[in-house]
Amino acid sequence: MKAAVCRQFGAPLTIEEVTLAPPGPGQVQVRLAACAICHSDLLYADGAWGGDLPAVYGHEAAGVVTAIGAGVTRVKAGEPVVVTLIRACGACPACQNGLPVVCDDTHFSDRASPLADETGQLLLQGLKTGAFAEAVTVDASQVVTVPDDLPLDRAALLACGVITGFGAVTNTAGVEPGSAVAVIGTGGVGLNTVQGAAIVGADPVIAIDINDEKLATARAFGATHAVNSRTTDATADVLAATGGRGADYVFITVGAKPAFDAAYGMMSSGGAAVLVGMPADGVMSEFELVELASRNQRILGSKMGMSRIDVDIPRLVALYRDGRLKLDELITGRYRLDEINDAIADVRGGAALRNVIVFDDPATIPAD
Repeated sequence: MKAAVCRQFGAPLTIEEVTLAPPGPGQVQVRLAACAICHSDLLYADGAWGGDLPAVYGHEAAGVVTAIGAGVTRVKAGEPVVVTLIRACGACPACQNGLPVVCDDTHFSDRASPLADETGQLLLQGLKTGAFAEAVTVDASQVVTVPDDLPLDRAALLACGVITGFGAVTNTAGVEPGSAVAVIGTGGVGLNTVQGAAIVGADPVIAIDINDEKLATARAFGATHAVNSRTTDATADVLAATGGRGADYVFITVGAKPAFDAAYGMMSSGGAAVLVGMPADGVMSEFELVELASRNQRILGSKMGMSRIDVDIPRLVALYRDGRLKLDELITGRYRLDEINDAIADVRGGAALRNVIVFDDPATIPAD
């Protein structure tokens, strides 16, 4: 199969023939139909979080199961699935406490990657998925079935950007109807935070960005207010929109230090700053401890929206089919695998919400 291989941090990806190991016990192989490009992939490819090379990145994917390993009962060959980076053993303390996103167990690819190049050199399976490729072999816990009639390029978005933004609202924060919400950053994850807040009945929902076009899109996704922090005092605008109280929840969906620093001044008494965006290693943020303590404020980490994919993805599919959750509008462009560097460049330019790599229709490939 072909895959986009990263051999040097920050360098263009190269499309190479790669060998993919068949699924072992508890694993599944999926022929991919689509993989969206997430900023986390770009940060890893740039070396912002360290890591080893060579590697195949990509983790926001969907396709059709082509083979299953021994002991797998949750999916069958021929079923369409969303492929996520959330690998959960189901038995460790984190999994038992309903936090599969921070599973304590060692992933099989940490011991031996299923990917190798033409020379036999093992390639890192980026984010436990390696989905900038025509197929993946992953742990069975990383996939969840979706309806046959759900377009797989739309389904791929559910693997990360949607569950991360939406789940931050519903799982991490548990936003109540009527809560005041501010969302810093209106990219792919931020828009899903905005629409999650709108769907649960938050009011106002204040979108903050430096791009007027993205702010206009945020209004279409349910934002009641749009604030350009480049041209106005965003904190003052949040306070004005909330009658001087501040927001009950401030979601930071970008990884930039100024966004984290600004969030604390936007919170109400008893409010929470929810850290959704992932900054590079070494990024530090400061706040006044006595202010946080005396006003009963909270800082909440939110990895992957604290998602449980077997629960959250079917719920999101139902919202999409009911016309309440926007997925089609998130896709900015579709590209072939050999156009992946163009797709990445467009994402880096800041205009794209989600660019999607689209592969051959996996339904035409017979299951093993």
